[in-house]
Amino acid sequence: MTTAENLAKEEAFFLERGFGQPLGFGDKPALIVVDLTKGFTDPGRPLGSDLSIPIEATNQLLDVAHEKGVLVLLAYVRYDDPNMRDAGLWAIKQKGSASLMAQGDGHVYDERLRIKDTDGRLPKKYASCFFGTDIVSRLVSSNIDTLIITGTSTSGCVRATAVDAVQSGFRPMVVREAVGDRSVAAHEQSLFDLNAKYGDVVSLQDTLKYLRTLPNA
Repeated sequence: MTTAENLAKEEAFFLERGFGQPLGFGDKPALIVVDLTKGFTDPGRPLGSDLSIPIEATNQLLDVAHEKGVLVLLAYVRYDDPNMRDAGLWAIKQKGSASLMAQGDGHVYDERLRIKDTDGRLPKKYASCFFGTDIVSRLVSSNIDTLIITGTSTSGCVRATAVDAVQSGFRPMVVREAVGDRSVAAHEQSLFDLNAKYGDVVSLQDTLKYLRTLPNA
């Protein structure tokens, strides 16, 4: 049995058990761009990989979000303590986290992204954009019910953010073409698992279509 055939069999099994029911887009979305910073988008760095395709897909979403006045949040990891004490145990588990220290540029967003100064910045220390940040209050105060998620890595920060989003009452929409990972296997398995249990894995085309139906803010 090929990998594709096995995946189709597993999808059918999960659907039969009631997994993977669509949440659907809500009434008011926010777009969050997760960790598309130089430390992750430069393949030559410890945490980096080629994310050219997710960056281009994210740019398309950014363009429409800016046009429609949709809330945009740019999440990034940065460690300010020169001894990495603000990274906790993660600094031990993941030595590459040192490439995200404030003294360097690993936390700076990739210059290919069409971001604006008016986009919200969301600094974080760990995987989830919800852990130790004020994102919930930002979303609630703006009456957001849907979180459109792009960025990296699919198996790490994207997954953690989507799980915490649904646990916090927001509809996680993970845009397939706009997320990436160092591992193809981890990427595909995470998308499968996310769509089965925590959110909707949606296409770029469907997400753009949805955004274009929104009234201008």
